[in-house]
Amino acid sequence: MAYILSIETATTNCSVSLSKNGETLHLKEDYGNGFSHAEKLHIYIDEVLEAAGLKTKDLQAIAISKGPGSYTGLRIGVSAAKGLCFALNIPLISVSTLKALACQVNRDNGYVIPVLDARRMEVYSAVYSTVYNELSPVEAKVLDEFSYAEFLDKDEVFFIGSGVEKMKGLINHKNAHFIENKLPSAESMSALAFDKYQKSNTEDVAYFEPYYLKDFVAIKPKSKL
Repeated sequence: MAYILSIETATTNCSVSLSKNGETLHLKEDYGNGFSHAEKLHIYIDEVLEAAGLKTKDLQAIAISKGPGSYTGLRIGVSAAKGLCFALNIPLISVSTLKALACQVNRDNGYVIPVLDARRMEVYSAVYSTVYNELSPVEAKVLDEFSYAEFLDKDEVFFIGSGVEKMKGLINHKNAHFIENKLPSAESMSALAFDKYQKSNTEDVAYFEPYYLKDFVAIKPKSKL
């Protein structure tokens, strides 16, 4: 029996789930438009454990959404996950943010393309089959009207994530389906994390870093005259 706590902070959704053998037992998340991770993450961790009647000592592993995504959000989530792993002496499991997002799409045929909003006309994306095998690796992609044409011309494509709004005005194809108002969630990490746990596919807690994909760029505030 494996209780795994999953943490998702790659986007504005501060999300925590508790699972048992890959099945989500409890989920707590803030599906808002603002970043609330620093204020709510540890509260949510306490709440899902309390709902299950468990303590942190009952956990077998911590799973973290590894990115790509928000630099600050990922740092907060990874720091919390590492702290728990060190304190409890349990393994750290990393889950691809985009693969977990793709797992929210349940279709029999076609392709699933999770897209996270990045800078300007860019998205972070990857391409998966409907059984979630990776067909095209994670990349930062500049969008235009021909984006993903090689997949759209073959079969139906299901786009999901915060980048969907950016894409709807660009891509006009009969095979394009846009799943709106969806963000990465710790709920869809449960099965992926348990699969890795069973295979002892874990991270080095001391050296693990999030997958930022692009370097952090600090914006210099405008000087006040």
